[in-house]
Amino acid sequence: MDFPNDLKYSRSHEWVRVEGSEAVVGLTDYAQEELGDIVYIELPEEGGEVEKETAFGVVESVKATEDLFSPVSGKVVEVNSPLDDSPEMVNEDPYGDGWLIRLEMTDQDEIKELMNAEQYHAYVEAESD
Repeated sequence: MDFPNDLKYSRSHEWVRVEGSEAVVGLTDYAQEELGDIVYIELPEEGGEVEKETAFGVVESVKATEDLFSPVSGKVVEVNSPLDDSPEMVNEDPYGDGWLIRLEMTDQDEIKELMNAEQYHAYVEAESD
């Protein structure tokens, strides 16, 4: 499993890459592995607002259907529309082409509340026991 050091992580298994005042959000390698083959992803409309720790979409796999939760609050400035036709990109490249949404953050301090790679790795290990 991969835990890139340049990302922040939520307890609901989403990752965040901060790029200036924007946050790119995706599903962690651990989450996609647990879900199995992803067959459908529902994402919000561009221009909509999302609140920290509230559902912004749905991911459906051969095993389960799960809500996606936003690790930070903000305005959706871009959705990864290629996922509409190729949701398996989340399985194939969760930290690259499989990203989900890009947000204009409304409170950058929320990033401080997320886990770093080492903390997230320990969290996943504890959750797996």
